[in-house]
Amino acid sequence: QVQLVESGGGLAQAGGSLRLSCAASGSIFSINAMGWYRQAPGKQRELVATIASGGTTTYADSVKGRFTISRDNAKNTVYLQMNSLKPEDTAVYYCNIFETITGRMYWGQGTQVTVSS
Repeated sequence: QVQLVESGGGLAQAGGSLRLSCAASGSIFSINAMGWYRQAPGKQRELVATIASGGTTTYADSVKGRFTISRDNAKNTVYLQMNSLKPEDTAVYYCNIFETITGRMYWGQGTQVTVSS
């Protein structure tokens, strides 16, 4: 059984930084994409950033230049460094793993990020 455990959320002031971590445990195919999504109150869940096992990254336009996604394949861990935070970044952030070969997808429980103005 695959489990994703997120950490690092919390409260930050506008312009500040936070770093999210997500550690995956269980049997996971090595060829996969790891990513972060977020959901603000009253809004749909949206993609923030993804990183493939080979290191290719994608970002939502709203976070480009401010957020950086990275991963440690040996630890099955993905990170999201969030800089220059804005109040509109306030949301619950979810970690995600997509196994490219099997098509299986796993989600973390979510971690709250709140940015005050």
